[in-house]
Amino acid sequence: MGSQGGVGAPGNGGPGEGESGETRKLQEEGRAARGKRRKGKGKAGAGQGGKGNGAEGKPERPQAKEETGLGAEAGPSAGRGKAGERGGSVEEGARRLVRGDEGSAGERKEAKGRSEGKKEEWRVRTGRREGARPARAQGRGSQAWGRLAGTRAAMATAAEEEAAAAAAREPACSPAAGLALLCLPEELLLLIFSYLDMQALGRLAQVCRWLRRFTSCDLLWRRIARASLNSGFTRLGTDLMASVPVKERVKVSQNWRLGRCREGILLKWRCSQMPWMQLEGDSLYISQANFILAYQFRPDGASLNRRPLGVFAGHDEDVCHFVLANSHIISAGGDGKIGIHKIHSTFTVKYSAHVQEVNCVDCKGGIIVSGSRDRTAKVWPLASGRLGQCLHTIQTEDRVWSIAISPLLSSFVTGTACCGHFSPLRIWDLNSGQLMTHLGSDFPPGAGVLDVMYESPSTLLSCGYDTYVRYWDLRASARKCVMEWEEPHDSTLYCLQTDGNHLLATGSSYYGVVRLWDRRQRACLHAFPLTSTPLSSPVYCLRFTTRHLYAALSYNLRVLDFQNP
Repeated sequence: MGSQGGVGAPGNGGPGEGESGETRKLQEEGRAARGKRRKGKGKAGAGQGGKGNGAEGKPERPQAKEETGLGAEAGPSAGRGKAGERGGSVEEGARRLVRGDEGSAGERKEAKGRSEGKKEEWRVRTGRREGARPARAQGRGSQAWGRLAGTRAAMATAAEEEAAAAAAREPACSPAAGLALLCLPEELLLLIFSYLDMQALGRLAQVCRWLRRFTSCDLLWRRIARASLNSGFTRLGTDLMASVPVKERVKVSQNWRLGRCREGILLKWRCSQMPWMQLEGDSLYISQANFILAYQFRPDGASLNRRPLGVFAGHDEDVCHFVLANSHIISAGGDGKIGIHKIHSTFTVKYSAHVQEVNCVDCKGGIIVSGSRDRTAKVWPLASGRLGQCLHTIQTEDRVWSIAISPLLSSFVTGTACCGHFSPLRIWDLNSGQLMTHLGSDFPPGAGVLDVMYESPSTLLSCGYDTYVRYWDLRASARKCVMEWEEPHDSTLYCLQTDGNHLLATGSSYYGVVRLWDRRQRACLHAFPLTSTPLSSPVYCLRFTTRHLYAALSYNLRVLDFQNP
């Protein structure tokens, strides 16, 4: 081992005494180069005798830069006895210097020694770290595996996002390819889905957007709608609300079935009235005293524009009843006259029809029929050249409270007070004025019929003082009704209205009670009292659409909103 002394004479520490002049020259050049580096880099490692092992001096980064020259200083250090420290000799340092000096004597030699020094230092440091800190190496390996696993997870996430984006770019009208059921033809899917009930179709619509659109088809909901209350379908399957999606009507129908609604007041008047009303499109016509006023509904259907569209006058006393037909309003007044008003003009004609007040009137197919307190019913033409010419006068033997023309325009029915005849319901031939038949035979005296309406050419509904709603089918029997519903509180029933299928609504004489009936059941479905005790009033008239119900009382016009309960 060579001496590890300080900086001494070249021949005192090792085998440098027998070297040739060329070797000494190379050593001097190495010392000069080292001196230049030390001047440029500061005092790091001064007086260490070329031992710069990185354990002493300035912080790690500058010291590492200084130690990169160990290979270039190997020759001079070996001449001072450092061969044992680095495991080399003077001859090896000289050979390195000679090899580095082949390209150039200055910069090339210095760069070569710096690079070799870096490599040797890296090997030494790597060996120390691996021998002294195996745990850190293992930790770095674990970190490497963790980074690899994270990269794989990121790749998987990116793949899923790309697949989702590709699915979103698919046409909205085509089902997912993975569902074999949705690959069937649409006609077959419609047949399969037609067996599902309302709840199943609702759940199916939550699967995806394509199924939501597909299950909104009117064909799937038509069968359900025909079994629902007030969905716009008649008993024969006629769609009365073709412009409204069937699915939306079924949703509102559930509110009718459950009795969920919001009550409001559309109109008020100061003195007590006996109003009558009709609906046509987005307009409401209502009688107040001797006038008929036309109002337009706002888009929500639960409110009216305060300014009326038109006012129709002509009677000297209150308007008892009126109907809409052929762009005309045909009204019956307490003054015994019939008034004819054109809706879109100011044309008004009135003529004397009965001796006493005209209680009821109906018009279909250009024919007007009227009933009066004077115990007669009369038939009139609507033609402009024959207005006021009576075609038939029929003696009913009783005061006539209600009247209706058959949809076939072959007959009409009168509802009387049931005082002078055993049956208050009689059917007359429209062309000849002769009695065709009477309905029922077990009415008690005074069981007058206040409202009657045809539902079809062979079926009709009636209600009145006997507190019953009766359903008549002329094909089965004219002597007995096929169905009847009794008012639970024995109140007189002033009016009724039907959706032509399963829903029936009635207006009672006390507390403004409106009742809803499911005609497939005997019991009342829901009751809505619209007045309090001090202002008890009959429901004189009621009308409804698939979304709202309107009831005319003594002091106001009420609305039940089933669309937005």
